[in-house]
Amino acid sequence: MIQKLLAAFPQSVQRTLKMQEQTTIQKNALAVLPPAVLCTLLWGSAFPFIKIGYQVCRVEGPFSQILFAGFRFAMAGLLVLLFQSVRLKQLCVPPHGSRMAVFRLGLVMTAGQYLLFYLGLAHTTGVRGSIIQGTGTFMTVILAHFFLRGADRLTAGRILGCLVGFAGVVLVNIGGTGGAFTFQGEGLMFLAAAMFSVGTLMSKRLTDRVEPFCTTGWQLFFGGVVLVAVGLLGGGRFTLLGVTAWGVLLYLAALSSVAFTIWTMLLQKFPAGQVAIYSFLTPVFGVLLSALLLHESLAGGRTVAALALVSAGILLVNITVPIGHKKHLHP
Repeated sequence: MIQKLLAAFPQSVQRTLKMQEQTTIQKNALAVLPPAVLCTLLWGSAFPFIKIGYQVCRVEGPFSQILFAGFRFAMAGLLVLLFQSVRLKQLCVPPHGSRMAVFRLGLVMTAGQYLLFYLGLAHTTGVRGSIIQGTGTFMTVILAHFFLRGADRLTAGRILGCLVGFAGVVLVNIGGTGGAFTFQGEGLMFLAAAMFSVGTLMSKRLTDRVEPFCTTGWQLFFGGVVLVAVGLLGGGRFTLLGVTAWGVLLYLAALSSVAFTIWTMLLQKFPAGQVAIYSFLTPVFGVLLSALLLHESLAGGRTVAALALVSAGILLVNITVPIGHKKHLHP
């Protein structure tokens, strides 16, 4: 009798621990849901608000678009650095040996990516741009397999997710009311997504040894300053007259800093798999808000199907992330 009780004891303990683990996962999921959805809503809203900013700030020509982007990200970087400096009660400065690496990250992740992004978005719809930008997730997964040691390996589920997602991008570009595929529009948006993927890998390596808030704040600021310099040298200009113009620019700067801050805090507190899975909502919000605020056509079932494929692909890629695995994500 005693032996049976002793034999049953480990099994009962295991069942209790398993139930506690499941309860913890459920509580984490409920805690992650509101802030994660808020982040994706903010990122998705950037697509229509950039186009609105072009109108209310009289942003005309490529160098003016670059200048507008530079002001946004320089301001966003300063907001992140201010937040982190107040939180740490000391000036947020990257270690001396990592400053050039942070600057290079800013050249790729902010200056390079958003130079292509802003120029491309000016020549395509917010709906299409939202869907194409989602391919950055798939390219990151593929590049990480080959260039990051210890990164998640390509599995059948991840490969399927990438194929499904890319199928959505092909679908949205082979017809519909948005016009034919153009390099200066959809092509540049696709290159911007590729630049995001390269920057994500650089960021992962850097934030393994440098505090992530400090890294992102400075790379946003550095990249923003580079964009401002390029825009000014090219004769770019825009107008900030009236509350609406200032409001749009400040909103674009704030959404980057607020969304990144919340997302990073979630990744520090919860398993990456429970956070990253919500990234599929970014193109969803981008498409819906572009249709609502810009009155852009969803082109019938084609766009809806493309959005569903890209979102499903992002879900498939992220749902296979191990529960305990920590991954730095910078949408």
